[in-house]
Amino acid sequence: MDNRIEEIAAQIRSLEEELIEELRKKQDEFFYTLEDRKVKFKENVIKEGRLRVISSIKYLSSFPVLAILTIPFIWSMMIPAFLVDIFVTIYQSVCFPIYKIPKVKRKDYVVIDRYNLFYLDRVEKVNCLYCEYFNGVIGYTREIAARSEQFWCPIKHSKPQIDMHSRYDKFFDFGDYLTYRKELEERRSNFKDVENRGDI
Repeated sequence: MDNRIEEIAAQIRSLEEELIEELRKKQDEFFYTLEDRKVKFKENVIKEGRLRVISSIKYLSSFPVLAILTIPFIWSMMIPAFLVDIFVTIYQSVCFPIYKIPKVKRKDYVVIDRYNLFYLDRVEKVNCLYCEYFNGVIGYTREIAARSEQFWCPIKHSKPQIDMHSRYDKFFDFGDYLTYRKELEERRSNFKDVENRGDI
């Protein structure tokens, strides 16, 4: 049973790598390259894209008034996101070396690059900044929490989850107390897959 689960997990990782490769192919389709982690668009594409920029007022007027009134609630969420970002970074900096857990690279999750998109107006760029930061912090936090959970309590739930984190396939089956006691030390420190893909 465990072998089948490992096979499925390996297939998922393989498909994720295939998806990343397909997304890279889109670079050619949309005329950009990555040079030193910076996006470079072809000049003619930039000129044409800038002609299609709409004004911020026109952009905002495309939303219902009630949606516009929610903006203060949306932006108030940046305060807890910013605090979480700071605290989880401090947490892993202090604790992960003690636990011998590879640190999560923040830059792999919090990717701020949409300001390069010449076809967005100012409001759209600010909206993108919010979303990429907020979702990046959530992904970064989730990976830190997943690695912590693997160290402290690597046990699967009794019911399937809709969305499992990256470490879940390393966990013990719910109720498997014999394997838990036998292999706990080994599994809580098993981060070879992370080390092999160069996360540290």
